[in-house]
Amino acid sequence: QVQLEESGGGMVQAGGSLRLSCEASGRTFSTHSMGWFRQAPGKEREFVGAMSRSGYSTYYAEPVKGRFTISRDNAKNTVYLQMNSLTPEDTAVYYCAAAAGVLLTSWVENPRQYDYWGQGTQVTVSS
Repeated sequence: QVQLEESGGGMVQAGGSLRLSCEASGRTFSTHSMGWFRQAPGKEREFVGAMSRSGYSTYYAEPVKGRFTISRDNAKNTVYLQMNSLTPEDTAVYYCAAAAGVLLTSWVENPRQYDYWGQGTQVTVSS
């Protein structure tokens, strides 16, 4: 079992940056693909990005491409989400999630494919 805990959320002005961290417990972090999702008030949870187990492959949702970057440190059991050029539309609760096995484009954006979730961290971007 994997337990996930996000940190790094907060309030920032438009154009600013934040770096979210997601630390995993357990010894199986390196065997899990990691994803980031977000949920704004009144909206469904949406895919932000994901990274393969090795860190070799990454996928991003169109709204965040070129602004957000995912990285992971398997030695620290941690995945990161660097968010730059933030806009008020990025305001949401951000969740990290873990999926056992190989990351595939056929399911990477589907939250149901992820086995474990963190509790979320709030990101608020003011205009």
